[in-house]
Amino acid sequence: MRVDILTLFPGIVSGPLDHSILSKAREAGFLTVEVHDLRDFAAGKHRVTDEPPFGGGGGMVMKPEPIFAGVEALRERFGPGKAVLLSPHGEPLTSALARKLSAEDHLILVCGRYEGVDQRVADHLADLEVSIGDYVLTGGELPALVLVDAVARFLPGVLGDPLASSRDSFEEGLLEAPQYTRPRTFRGHAVPDVLLSGDHAAIEKWRREEATRRTVERRPDLANKKLTPGKGVE
Repeated sequence: MRVDILTLFPGIVSGPLDHSILSKAREAGFLTVEVHDLRDFAAGKHRVTDEPPFGGGGGMVMKPEPIFAGVEALRERFGPGKAVLLSPHGEPLTSALARKLSAEDHLILVCGRYEGVDQRVADHLADLEVSIGDYVLTGGELPALVLVDAVARFLPGVLGDPLASSRDSFEEGLLEAPQYTRPRTFRGHAVPDVLLSGDHAAIEKWRREEATRRTVERRPDLANKKLTPGKGVE
């Protein structure tokens, strides 16, 4: 998969890509990520990328011309790509959406700033708007990194265990069960006996029950979707 990120602040994005799983995925060739300065696509001596909004109001709005030029240049250079605008108005980023996006060959992520981007970018250029939560950040750079990380986990070869992503929280509509490691007892708190039993069926049953309990307690919104009255977990 190829991912191009258009941003006014490339330095915010570049650092995290050079560490941990994302770095290994890039080195192994499973993932290509390139960060582009949006100002490189702005016209004129001063490379202006934002203007005051029509109708008044505080703040600045990102101009459409550099964004259109950037996306179109990347498509011309690297082939068709799905343009994704990171925006609080977008579709919530879920595990299901991340898995769907992982099937794309090329993503172009557009990072908004200030009071947002000209609406014509969303209406006539972006193929999709994505939000990482019901809150507002200073820009789309951190959401772009979150999206790349979430999507990368579904790419073949990125995780050492090919089944790892299928056991993550949200994959079956439940939060993941608790995990434990050595020591068996820490400050008087012991690991549940079932995990030391060697009985794989019992362990799987315990994990399923704990995942259900945790979801009901902590994310009743998920539990209401997943649980059927009188039948337990679907």
